[in-house]
Order: sequence, then C-alpha cells, then structure tokens
Amino acid sequence: MNFPSSINSKLPGMGNSIFTVMSALAREHNAVNLSQGFPDFDLNPLLVEEMQKAMRGNFNQYAHMAGYLPLRERIAEKTAALYTAQINPETEITITAGATQAIFTAILTVIREDDEVILFAPAYDSYSPAVEMAGGKSIYYDLEAPEYKVNWQNVKRLINQRTRMIIINTPHNPSGTTLNAFDMQQLEKLTKGSDIILLSDEVYEHVIYDGLSHQSVLRYPKLAERAFVVSSFGKTYHCTGWKVGYCIAPENLMSEFRKVHQFNVFSVNSVAQAAFAEVMKRTDLYEELGAFYQKKRDFFRSAIQSSRFKLLPCEGTYFQLAAYNRISEERDIEFVKRMTRDKGVAAIPVSVFYRHHIDNSVIRFCFAKEEETLKRAAELLCKI
Repeated sequence: MNFPSSINSKLPGMGNSIFTVMSALAREHNAVNLSQGFPDFDLNPLLVEEMQKAMRGNFNQYAHMAGYLPLRERIAEKTAALYTAQINPETEITITAGATQAIFTAILTVIREDDEVILFAPAYDSYSPAVEMAGGKSIYYDLEAPEYKVNWQNVKRLINQRTRMIIINTPHNPSGTTLNAFDMQQLEKLTKGSDIILLSDEVYEHVIYDGLSHQSVLRYPKLAERAFVVSSFGKTYHCTGWKVGYCIAPENLMSEFRKVHQFNVFSVNSVAQAAFAEVMKRTDLYEELGAFYQKKRDFFRSAIQSSRFKLLPCEGTYFQLAAYNRISEERDIEFVKRMTRDKGVAAIPVSVFYRHHIDNSVIRFCFAKEEETLKRAAELLCKI
C-alpha cells in the first residue's frame, strides 16, 4: 500500500504547546512546576467515595448523549440559585468531555468558511485552532498590559457583516482580570440587533476574589439568548484529569450543538457524571472555592513580595502574572526557560497567548498548589 509522503496540514504552524514544553523542562531539571494549570493537592475524599459508589452501582456503561439527567438537574438548580437564570435541564444543558471539548463543539456548530470570530488576546490557546479548523478567521483584540481591560468602542470597529461569534473569558486566563457589569452591558449593546453568537468561557466562575461577583452571561437574558456558556468540573473540584465539563445554551443553539457533540464525543464518562451529581448537593464545595484560592493567592503574593518581580492584580483564576523587566531584558520565552534550568522554577510566558507573540516581559505562575510547594518556589524566586 502506498501512503502519501506528506499531507496538507490544517494547523501548519502548530507544534508542541508551551505547557508541554515547560512541564517537560521542569521534570528534566527537577524544578518547581508553576507553569501548567493543575493542582498538586488531593481532591475532596467525598468525590472519590462517590466515584467508587458509582462504579459499584452499575454506572459503567454509556451515559445519555446529553449527559446524566440528575447531573443536568443539579446544574440547572445551581444556575438558578447563582444567576437567577431558569435553564431547562432536558434541552439546554449538555455534559462534555471537559470545557475544551465544549468550546470546540460550539465553534464547530456555528462557524462556517470565512466567518469571523473576535477573540480577546492574550487568549486560551484552543480558541483560534478550533476557529481555523472550522474554516473561520480569528480577529484579535489585543488587551494591553498591565490592566488587560476592554475598550468596547475599539471592539465595535472590528465588527462587520462577516462577524459570526465573539468569544469572552471571565475570569480571564491568563491575566486574572474579570469582566464587570459595565462590560456585560456594553457587550449587550454591541450585539443588539445582530446575529452574532457569544461563546462565554466561564470555567473559573467560582474562582473570584475580593468580594467581586462573577458576571456570568447567564445573568443577562439578552446575552444568554445568543450564547453558549461553558464551565468545568475539573476547575471547581480539583480534578482536571477527569475531563468533564458542560455547556449551557438556549434550546435552538443546544439542538445544533448536540448534532456535533454526538459525532465527536457522543457520551461522557458515566461514572464521573454520577459522582458529580451527588457531590453537587454540597453547595459549600463551590461556594467556598473563592476563599480557598484567595488564601493561596495571598500567601504566594506575600511570599514573593520581596522579590524583584512586579506583581500584577489578580481578580480571579488561580494564576498570578508578574513582570520581570527589573530582572532581565530577555524575551519572556527565553527567560522562563532559563529560570527553569538555572533557578528551579517553571512558569509560562504570556506572549504565547497572543497571536503575534506580543512580549510585555510578563510571565504567569499557577498558585493552585500546596502551601509547601508555593513556599519552596517563593524562596527560589526571591533569590533571582
């Protein structure tokens, strides 16, 4: 059989992600890994217990394509309690294999060849490749350091007859900023009377600090009626490896979403869904998450306060940005590699989240770690 010597790549510029590169470098040099965004502490024993119960309780076969109904019912209850939004669990919620799959499916559902999608950079690295694979074009609005705030009049200038989707992310990875009520009102004005679809990545909805409230799209009926809203159990329950998330959308959008979902995933881990359905009855586990991570944020910020890094504000997520221009003039990618090799701490350069690798001498640390891990990292960072 003859095989083609090469194929025309759909993602020709795509190689190993910076997260893979930095985690491998951290292992090679036995560095403290504050690069990739995952906890290094155990998840709640209750979740493990419920997982084991589900395995013994014959939840080991295919789940319903849209997801285990009791879990969708818990999500609808939570959404009503937090955002006063009435969601039909039968027709407006689908359980997905992580938030990234939900994002990919939503984009594939809506975007056709030559459609334009507005992204806010620095942006989570899965958005643009999904748009490209759907045949669309990513249009970037570059958020400026150190505030990373949106000027909605400038966004308005990017909209034309080809604009099909706007993707927002709040709390925002990697900057740690949040959209407020004014932002949501401006977005509502911007999309009024159009057929623009919103994709709202809200995986850090419970990881928000200093008394701020999460401004979910679901709080705003005029936005919710045109939106896919994505969330993550992995971020909320410290189990990123379980890869379970969900998408909420009005019935007309969700009907189309499920057409795509059934052919790229169909059914999501049934045991995990059954476990989450039970654990979600404990509302304190997500209601107290912000305070849990704020304590880690404050500990880490305090521990590196005497370093030469300049800490940027962190309103949400479990990421802390820091400027290193008082330390080095190196490009951020080279700086984090050298810091990992020579100083023993791994981080992520923020330039990789920009289309054109805009370098503001800012790097990202993940503080979803044990206090001892953060203390060890801080001791090393303060010596730089």
